[in-house]
Order: sequence, then C-alpha cells, then structure tokens
Amino acid sequence: MKLFFVSCLCLIVSVFNNLLLAQASDSTFVLKEVIVTGNHMNGIGWLNDYSGQTIYSGMKNEVLEIDSLDANKAINNTRQIIGRIPGVNITENEMGGFTANGIGFRGFNPYQSIETNTRQNGYNISADLYGYNESYYLPPMEAVKDITILRDGAALAFGPQIGGMVNYKLKDGSQQPISITSSQTGGSYGLFNSFNSIGGTIKNFKYYGFLQYRRLEGWRANSQQTQWSGFASLNYNPTDKLQIGIEYTMLRNLIRMPGGLNDSLFYKDPQQSLRSRNWLDSPWNITALHINYKMNDNTSFSFVSSYLFSQRNLIWRNEDIPPEVSDAITSSLTYTPRELEREYFNTFTNELRFLSNYNLLGQNQSFSFGLRYAYSHLKRQEGADGTTGSDFDLTQLSPWEQDMNFYTTNIAPYIENIFRVTDALSITPGLRLEYLSTNADGYAPNEADDSDHEYVYANNKKSTRTFLLGTIGTEFKTSDKANFYLNLSQSYRPITYSDLTPFGSIAKIDQNLKDVSAYDIDLGFRGMVGSFLNFDVSFFYMHVKNDVGIIEQTSGTLTYQFETNTGADEHKGIEMYAELNLLGGLIPDNKFGRLGIYNSFGYTDARYASGEYNGNYVPYAPKYTNRFGIDYCFGAFSTNIQHSYIASSYGDPANTKFSPDGLVGVIPSYSVIDISAAYRISNYEFRLGVNNLTDKKYFTMRTDEYPGPGIIPSIGRMIYAGISLNISGSSKNY
Repeated sequence: MKLFFVSCLCLIVSVFNNLLLAQASDSTFVLKEVIVTGNHMNGIGWLNDYSGQTIYSGMKNEVLEIDSLDANKAINNTRQIIGRIPGVNITENEMGGFTANGIGFRGFNPYQSIETNTRQNGYNISADLYGYNESYYLPPMEAVKDITILRDGAALAFGPQIGGMVNYKLKDGSQQPISITSSQTGGSYGLFNSFNSIGGTIKNFKYYGFLQYRRLEGWRANSQQTQWSGFASLNYNPTDKLQIGIEYTMLRNLIRMPGGLNDSLFYKDPQQSLRSRNWLDSPWNITALHINYKMNDNTSFSFVSSYLFSQRNLIWRNEDIPPEVSDAITSSLTYTPRELEREYFNTFTNELRFLSNYNLLGQNQSFSFGLRYAYSHLKRQEGADGTTGSDFDLTQLSPWEQDMNFYTTNIAPYIENIFRVTDALSITPGLRLEYLSTNADGYAPNEADDSDHEYVYANNKKSTRTFLLGTIGTEFKTSDKANFYLNLSQSYRPITYSDLTPFGSIAKIDQNLKDVSAYDIDLGFRGMVGSFLNFDVSFFYMHVKNDVGIIEQTSGTLTYQFETNTGADEHKGIEMYAELNLLGGLIPDNKFGRLGIYNSFGYTDARYASGEYNGNYVPYAPKYTNRFGIDYCFGAFSTNIQHSYIASSYGDPANTKFSPDGLVGVIPSYSVIDISAAYRISNYEFRLGVNNLTDKKYFTMRTDEYPGPGIIPSIGRMIYAGISLNISGSSKNY
C-alpha cells in the first residue's frame, strides 16, 4: 500500500523542569549535580529542542534521574519514583498478581499501563502494540538511568497512544574498563532482592549487564512472588560517527495470586484470601539491535529493530464464583478443576529516525522524519480445564473453549519540523500517518444469547484502516530558563480483533466496538529561578470520542461485566510542580546540608459529555492527586519523606457506589507516607526505609478478571534495609 506525507500542522508542548538543572552542550537538559561529599539533591529534568533524532521543542515531557532519588527501588515502588509527575494515577497491585504497577495520566485507566506506550531504551516492551498493549515486564529501578515521560504531541513520534509514552533508559556501563555493583535488600513479608551488575568500556566496546533475583512472600495470605530478570548489552563504536549495539532482556517469574475481595471482606481483613490455587507466570524475552550514525554536525539517523517473544500463562479458579465464595473442596473430596489460559506473543518492530538541521531566514531549523514497521502475532488459548491441585501446573485436561490467532501489521511514517521564527519564538509542526491491518483465525465462544451455535469461527477475518494524526503548537521563551507553551494534538486507539474477545467466562464484549480518538490542548508556563526554584504550571483539555468502559449488566441470575463504547468524555484540569531548594539554594550557605521541598499537584475533572452516562465521572479518574516531599542531605547522609494523597474515584461509568461482589463501586481516597534514607561510605551505600508508614488499609483497583475478581488490596506497612557495593577497576590493570 502506498503511504504518503503531507506538510504538517504544528505542535507544541510544555517541557518539565526541576531544580538543579543546567543545559548540556548537546541537545538535552540534564540534572546538575550538587556535590555534598558525594551526594546530590533530587530532581526532574527535561529534554531540549531535540535529542538524538527526535524533536521535543515545546513538547510536554519529564525526565526523572533515578540515581538522584531515595526510594524503595528493590520493589520498584512507583509512587516514590514516578509519583513526582503531576496527576499520575497508579494501580498499586504488585502483590495482587503483577510484577509491576500500572500508571495512567489525566484520568485514563492505569491498569497495566494499557493506555501508555511503554518502552525500554527506545523500543516497545509491551506484549502487542495495539491489541494487547500491557506491560508484564519493567526493568528493575537499580538498572535504570532515567525515565522519560511524554504526553500529548510529544508522544506522537512514538505512536498514537492516548496516554502518552514512558521510556525506561537503562545504564550502559561506566567509562572504566570494569565496574561492578552488588545490591542486597531485605524487608517485611519475606522480601529479599539481589541486584548485581557489571559494565565498562574497553577500547571501542562498551558493555553492561545485570541479573536480579527477587522473592516476596507477600502481605496477603496465598501471595508469593519469585522473579529473575536479566539484561546484557554490547555497544561497538568503530568511529566517532557510528555506534552499533545489541541487547537482550529476559524475565522469569512465578506469582501466586490471592484473588479479590468484596467490600465487606476487605474492611474486615484486607490481608485475607479465599483463593489458594491461582498462579501466573509471564516469561519475557526481548532482543534489540541499535544503529546510530552521525553523517555530519547537522545530520544523523538511527535505526532500532526489536523482537519480543514472550508468554502469559495463567492457572486459576476463575471469576465464575464471586469473591466472597471460598474455593472449597467438593463432595468428591477434591477441588473443582481450575481454568487454564495461555497466551503467546511475537512482536517484530523496526523504527528508523532521521534528523537534520538547516538554515532558513537566518534561523537554524530542525527537520525530523521517522518510519515504523511492526508485525505482531498473538495466540490466545482460554477456557480449558486444568488440574484440581494447588501448585503451579499447566497440565491441560480438556479442549480449549477459545483458540485464536491475531495478526497485526502496522506501518507508520511521521514528519516534524522546528520552525524558529525568532530566537524566542518557535513553531513545531508534526504529522503521523498510521496504516493498520489486523487478521484473526480460530474460534471463540458465541456470546449471542439467541444463538444455537456454541462457537464463532474466524477464518482469516481481516480489517484494514488508515488514519492521520497531527499536532500544532508554539513556544515562547521569556528567558533562557523559562517559557510559555501552547499546543494542540491528536491521538487514537484502534479496536482490534484481540480487543473483541473476553478474558473471563463472565465478561462480555460489544462486538460493534468503535475506535477511540481524542484531541487535547495544553497551555502552560514553566521555568526556574536562580538555583533555588523550579516550577511548571499547565492547563489541559482533552476530548475523547467513543471512549470504552466496562459496565455491570444482569441476564437472569447472572451478573457480568460488559465492555462497550460509553460515549464521549472530557478531561480538563491543572498540573503543577514546584521544587524549592532552601538550604544550599535560597540560603546559599550549606554548612547545615541541603534541604529541598517539592509539591506535585494534579486536578483532573474527567466526565462523560454524551451518551448514557452523560455527566458521570470517568472511571479511575481521581479529581485530586497531591504528593508533597522533603529532601535533605548532609555529608554522606540523604533522606526523603513523601506524603501522597489520592482522591476517590469510581470503578465503572455508571458511578456505582456499592455492589455486593466488589467488582464495581467507589475506590476511596487514601493518604500514604513513605520514608527513605541512605548513608554512603567509600564504595558502600546503606539504605533504610518504610513504605506506608501509618499502615493505611487501602486499594486502587477493582477488577472483573484476574488477578481478582473484586478488590485488590494494596500493601500495608513495609520496612526494608539494604547495602550496596560499587567497585570500579583502574585502567592501569588492563
């Protein structure tokens, strides 16, 4: 199929800044270290006009420098790390059956980050680009250098996702021939985390690798988690202009899931569990090839090719019994057979990016071009009888109720250009064309109530579509360290065949689902004052057409969850971040150390604007999120105290306040306090911390499928301590 370009609209987005920033000599803003006998303050950075071959001029983005944060990195505590981003909502369910918490922005569902384009080192790490955009693997935070978060038009260079893009950039090895890090952490509920890495540079080769082992017995009964993750990379620089790199990422895990609760069970004892036979494992494998070439001082290109081959294997006593009903032994003195579900993912993605600077009307301009080709194969098998045992066992004892193959082909070119009108004013147009082809083969249960046929068969059922997305915006610099930004951008989430097959036996999906599309507007002002204050204040408005939601319906005596288009909705709000460096900034004399305070605030009013639920709140869209923190370091000691408040939200479009089964209802507001501290001596670092200091009993998720059904409680108070050793070899020894 012939793909074409048209000269574009324009895009602008705000960029996120933080205290202690200095502009690097290349194309990025980086955190400026404030040295206090080896320590530096926390902070958020932002990307400059372009980085590599991707344009960010005027676009909304944040960059979190992970090594600058005191946080519980042993379990990837999301609210301590990404929680600094204004307005982010988090599903904290790592003990419910996931290896990672999900995130969502501006009122979009955070479940498994399904609305977000999730990447590592620039390539996709989710199961499927469109049909199954969920993240079962995230890298351990000890291995992450920084996290880049893009929203709105800034994310259009990476895909059409409504929720933006998150990229975890891993460390790539030191400049020494060899550098070794070993970090051991223990804590409550049987936590033991061992992270070990090695990296370095030898002549034209740079290498890095890590191996992590984590074991957690779990806060709730019948919950366990064992995980191995590893990574290896090798980069070769034959010349100053060319870099070639290869990578491999793996995850091996086994999770025992305690199941969900209804409201009465949760408020009686959130640590209880009525399920002892639910297990999940999700072996993940990703390989990647990077090529970066600098043609001259003004022109460069990059190419990345990745291949994901992974699985999701689930054996459980499924959701056909309510959360309050025990999984009891039957009259035959055995348990009921569990349900077996297996999924296989194969995704091949190639992305080419090109950037060139040129002169026009006396101003330096920047042009960027990109092209993505991706092919995915998802095999989904569900509904077979498993064993009656309690251990993890994938033995299949009956035919599959559903056996489907989904194939997705995506071709997407895009162009962007920074037009610098003056030294202060710039306009950035952007346009992305998406071609999408989906095929389906196999059979699935027939959901039609009036049908005599038990199954529906698909024989190379095919659908193709092409859609065009654009952005337009501008940025005006009031100084070298502050600017106004205004932008308009479009986003899209197509419905594919894999979206049209339900996960559970009591879930149903509208077979006439329509594609979801959105446009949004950002207006803001951000900057820094001296070396003591960073701020970013922005207003946003987003209109979403054909939003998809899950509603509870009843047929006879059966209550089930029905996924359908719930109408249009509007998301509007304010995002504010401020960080004030008191000691060592506002008060220059730092003999008492460095003291900083920050506040991350989000106000989101997300409501349906048409349809049956007009005026209701969008599910999983708390109106207020606020995180206030204090950073202090003195000599070799540093600490962080953070208070998080998340307002209440609803679990369904009908805004149901209560349901006996716990599948829908209010998600109450909650406040959580986290404290982390570190002390560094020579090559050693000692860590101590407490998550959920007040032992707050709360939850962030209701679900009709795994890891439920019902309420999935979040973890109570957790105390942890650890020690790290860093060793670097001298070049004289090599």
